[in-house]
Amino acid sequence: MYSASNTDDSYRVSDVDYEEILKQTEKIKQYPIYYVDCPGTVDEIRDTIIRFQLLEEMKYKWLIVILDHTLLTRGRQTESEREIISSLQRMFMERKKYGRITIIQLSQMNREIEDKDRINNPNLHYPMRRDLFGSDSIFQTSDYVIVLHRPEIIGISEYGPKKLPVKDMIYMHFLKNREGEPKILSFENNLKYNRIDEIDPYNVLKL
Repeated sequence: MYSASNTDDSYRVSDVDYEEILKQTEKIKQYPIYYVDCPGTVDEIRDTIIRFQLLEEMKYKWLIVILDHTLLTRGRQTESEREIISSLQRMFMERKKYGRITIIQLSQMNREIEDKDRINNPNLHYPMRRDLFGSDSIFQTSDYVIVLHRPEIIGISEYGPKKLPVKDMIYMHFLKNREGEPKILSFENNLKYNRIDEIDPYNVLKL
């Protein structure tokens, strides 16, 4: 949609493409997707979830709640960020017991992963539990904990003890997997096309 400002004709959206975009947006408008733009307290987030669970049209449907992200949750003046996250996790555990609901929450890693000693030591490249802000409470309440990592942007030239490639690579680390073993998935960064593509990093090494 920003193609008008691009001088490269290969990036321009044609009239035909634009008409197709309009058709697709009309379809998307019919999806039962709702946005709550104002950050709330833990209690307000609970009330919002309950309000959606009680809607008549949700009676036989599964509710998916996506929180983007945990640190935007408001708290009382005396509460620290970690206390707010702990309260949030307890509330999510409570709501999971009622009705059909899946909760996806986005968070961030702390600065330790950017430490020079870790960047220089391949055995410490991979994200660990302690790298996640509020990791203790999040780990206890989550079925899955997944970290997306782009080692290239913090100055790593070869990733981990197996020296995986970093150029245009995104690694998805399953730090917790209730239904299986921890694992790492590899993707090529094609975000300029709004997608990431799963690939085998060892094939990249052979190129």
